[in-house]
Amino acid sequence: MLIQNGVLDERDRAILRLLQQDGRLTNLELAAQINLSPSACLRRVKLLEERGLISRYVMLVDEKAAGLPGTAFVLVTLDQQGRAALDAFEAAIQGHPEVTECCLLAGTADYMVRAVYANAADFERIHTEILTQLPGVVRVQSTLALRTVKRTTALPV
Repeated sequence: MLIQNGVLDERDRAILRLLQQDGRLTNLELAAQINLSPSACLRRVKLLEERGLISRYVMLVDEKAAGLPGTAFVLVTLDQQGRAALDAFEAAIQGHPEVTECCLLAGTADYMVRAVYANAADFERIHTEILTQLPGVVRVQSTLALRTVKRTTALPV
């Protein structure tokens, strides 16, 4: 059951796949789909949660329907790469909902930021009032996505 020697069994993989597809499945529906009793299914789900494999349940909002059809990927370079500078930048970026993802990089830039925006004026605001004003930022280089070909939150389990 569950993780043995760091490996998930097939039922646990099935639970993860199904819940990634539809996090609103009831325990009864989930149990029926993987051919387990509801109590055994719930026990497995709880163990997956306790072990951190299921970190949270969320609802995904369609960006275009929400009036945010634009996506920008922005490379950010800081003036310093010490722990204090990284911490200050990372703390500051948390407060901006336009930024949907931020990754520390190995390479010429320090971070890659994914930001969503409504139109060109909105992206200009994000660029000039938010991104360039974050602690330690000395350079930003933006690339605008023309169209999203694939985007998923599901992992291949």
